[in-house]
Amino acid sequence: MKTDVLIIGGSAAGLVSALTAKSNNPGKDVTIIRREEKVMIPCGIPYIFGTVGSTDKNILPDAGLEKLGVNIRVDDVVSIDTKSKSCSTEKGGTISYEKLIFATGSLPFVPSSLPGKDKKNVFTVPKNKVYLDEMVSLMDGFQKIVIVGAGFIGVEFSDEFRKKGKDVTLIEVLPHVMGTAFDPEFSQLAEEQLKERGVRVLTNTRVQSITGDDTVSGVLLDNGSELEADAVILSIGYKPNTALAAAAGLELNECGFIKVDRYMRTRVADVYAAGDCAEKHDFATGKTSTIMLASTACAEARVAALNLYSLSTSNTFRGTIGIYSTSIGSMSYAVAGLTEAMARKENFDIVTGTFSGIDRHPGSINDTSKQTVKLIVQKCSGAILGGEIFAGKSGGELINVIGIAIQGGMTLNDLLVAQIGTQPMLTASPAAYPLIKAAEICAKQMRS
Repeated sequence: MKTDVLIIGGSAAGLVSALTAKSNNPGKDVTIIRREEKVMIPCGIPYIFGTVGSTDKNILPDAGLEKLGVNIRVDDVVSIDTKSKSCSTEKGGTISYEKLIFATGSLPFVPSSLPGKDKKNVFTVPKNKVYLDEMVSLMDGFQKIVIVGAGFIGVEFSDEFRKKGKDVTLIEVLPHVMGTAFDPEFSQLAEEQLKERGVRVLTNTRVQSITGDDTVSGVLLDNGSELEADAVILSIGYKPNTALAAAAGLELNECGFIKVDRYMRTRVADVYAAGDCAEKHDFATGKTSTIMLASTACAEARVAALNLYSLSTSNTFRGTIGIYSTSIGSMSYAVAGLTEAMARKENFDIVTGTFSGIDRHPGSINDTSKQTVKLIVQKCSGAILGGEIFAGKSGGELINVIGIAIQGGMTLNDLLVAQIGTQPMLTASPAAYPLIKAAEICAKQMRS
């Protein structure tokens, strides 16, 4: 088989790079090769255990690819020769290419030193439909669930299992849940809400081992106590899936990601990388980042595909901002850019401003929800470095506004004079818009 553009991997980065490559180069033959017949929506995986209900309702559709004429091949690339521009597949085929994009994603991280990790009913969270289908069917028969790791995925799993009445314990080695993403005041709010919803939250706690014979029966903690468990979910993080790239001679960075430039080009001619497998740098500090987000993957994929045949200085990836959002019950938690703790650790001279209001006006409207906005602003320039939000459903979109402000280099003054559209049923009051009120508090801090 011969193709102009070959994309390895079918998740977020693979899908978007294929769509972008074909849309912008309609005369080119574009092929996406992936292991799975059906590809999961990564961010929706925790919700197949509760709100969504099954993996079949959480599938990335192929309709857009098929409509554009992208070739979809279900197979696995086993080796790549970048000199001859060809690869071999598990089913025995050979594919030659003109341009190649690695979108191989990430794999669940499991500490090799964790005793009992291989016992029956100990699960990770891969983006694999077959694995997840079996996991869903087994989970229905379990009552006592222990989740190790209280990042976004661990928190979302905890909340979903509580919706089904499960006995859930969430264990985190850091002082707070989602502690690497939020400042303590937001993490503590999340902890309190999880506890109110019936999740047992253990922070500053490490799992020493997973106990039981062939099948898990519990977890042993570093304080010597043991918790009973019918199932254990390891939600400790992910690692870049770069073994194929390394075997092909691509250079990896110190964290195991494929080294790329701002156009998402690797050091090998005509080979690109995007998504969880690709190297990232923090937008504000320039330091190597290990953030893995579907939204970041999609942005990188667009950049890679837009630069395949015509390089453009306007189509570059300038660093990951790190825009996260999640929900517990009816409330959302969201963050973009640097937290206050991160900014101070990096030695930025900053001011912060926090304002709590409501997301409708007047407050007598039935579905009104609290909306708290915190801004982190560089003192010398007024540049927006970061923001955090605790709100109702409005938080997910509002954090995107803050992310755009960071990426666009907006300053505090830009926010203070920003023109916004408001409507009682849809937004906060124009006189008490939490984002702008937080900016006003920052401005007062700067004047003093």
